[in-house]
Amino acid sequence: MTDTNQTSPATAAVDLTRWLAVGSLMGLIALGLAWELVLAPIRPGGSLLALKVLPLCLPLAGLLKNRMYTYRWVSLLIWLYFTEGVIRAYGDSAPSRYLALVEVALCLGLFAACAMHVRLRLRNARAAGWTPTP
Repeated sequence: MTDTNQTSPATAAVDLTRWLAVGSLMGLIALGLAWELVLAPIRPGGSLLALKVLPLCLPLAGLLKNRMYTYRWVSLLIWLYFTEGVIRAYGDSAPSRYLALVEVALCLGLFAACAMHVRLRLRNARAAGWTPTP
């Protein structure tokens, strides 16, 4: 008799990558808001640059609903935020430089989680007998 509460290693890995992606995305949203409103705003009292997190809010529902398409396009969108982080890490002074490095790390984590999630789900689908249509 098998325990129905146990998940296979393949399912556990997919769940892990899903939660890493969601966590990284939520971290980027929180960091972007805190950075531009409280921690190191361009203008005292905050700036409209905090609106840069709005595009990050769109894929959150898709990631939580485990939609493959969302994982694919988020892995492309995230490079815009990665580029911003690299540029600001190079050109800004502290504390903004350190926040930019955190942004870069979160972007890399989100990309890796999305890429692994898509890869694992496709591998699991093929192992279950799914074949892509031409």
